[in-house]
Amino acid sequence: MYREQMPDEEPPAVRWLPFQLNPDLPEEGISRQAYIERKWGPAGNKYERVAAVGREVGIDFAFDAIKVQPNTVNAHRLMLYGAKHGREDEVAESLFAAYFKEGANLADRKTLADIGARAGLERDLLEDYLDSDEDRDAILGSDLEARQGGVNGVPFFIFNRKVAVSGAHEPETLLKAMLDSTKS
Repeated sequence: MYREQMPDEEPPAVRWLPFQLNPDLPEEGISRQAYIERKWGPAGNKYERVAAVGREVGIDFAFDAIKVQPNTVNAHRLMLYGAKHGREDEVAESLFAAYFKEGANLADRKTLADIGARAGLERDLLEDYLDSDEDRDAILGSDLEARQGGVNGVPFFIFNRKVAVSGAHEPETLLKAMLDSTKS
């Protein structure tokens, strides 16, 4: 729909960068209910609006199925592993579907291996990787760099390292940011 307005013939490259919403969570995560109460109090869940918007665009969020609010360091390691094996977008889609549609526990390494295998990664090698500490410091360093650069939530878009857009926006807003980033 907006393709004719893009100056390049190739679609923009997408890179997924690490940023933890809750870097203070223990590695095993915490109860989702405890997290919601800690964040908003006992009255609750503020996801009704997001769920309604999701339904409008064909995404059936299953927020009630989420039982663990995860520490996402290992999920970000899975993303990096996917990127190293040319499957970054597939891993991202698999992670989002598993968490938001199925309520998967992203703090569990076996679950992450399942998610990676669904995205086309070799499970045995992925399990070995996730059982190690490989790339852990790289993820933590990138997360810190994002925070120091002003990122404080998701989604957060950076176009051509020039224009940043924080939050969910209409496609027109993102297109304008992309086009603005191509100007010298």
